[in-house]
Amino acid sequence: MLPVRALLAGCLAIFSASCAAERAGDALPDAVALRDTVIAQFSRSADAWTRGDLDLFMADYAQDSLTGFVTGGRVQHGFDRIRAGYAPRFAPGAIRDSLRFENFEVRLLAPTVALVTARFVLFRGESTSASGPFSLVMERRPDGWKILHDHTSRD
Repeated sequence: MLPVRALLAGCLAIFSASCAAERAGDALPDAVALRDTVIAQFSRSADAWTRGDLDLFMADYAQDSLTGFVTGGRVQHGFDRIRAGYAPRFAPGAIRDSLRFENFEVRLLAPTVALVTARFVLFRGESTSASGPFSLVMERRPDGWKILHDHTSRD
């Protein structure tokens, strides 16, 4: 049989962990507010793309060497490589269709980590030139929610 002190210490540890979990849960962003934040962020990103502002478009990505981008069967790592992949679309005279995002789903995985799924749509006038689903792992940092990993597919 366990001594009474050991039993009480175990109960206290379980109670403390339970209280800590409740406090951590209180710190989680509201799911609707987080979704609204992400939608607003990507609305600004789409506007930056459409205006030809590569720096503002890339501001959503974490600026480090581990940031990942998967598309077309290729994996790239590093903010600079991802930026270099987008750069030709922003060169003077490049043809770049307008961009919008739709069908957002946001799932908080931890207090500072979220999974985002949505669709991108590139369009010119009323015609869609490309579209497809994407999933992102995002992290809340002091300067906002940043993309750590982007997996984009085309229809």
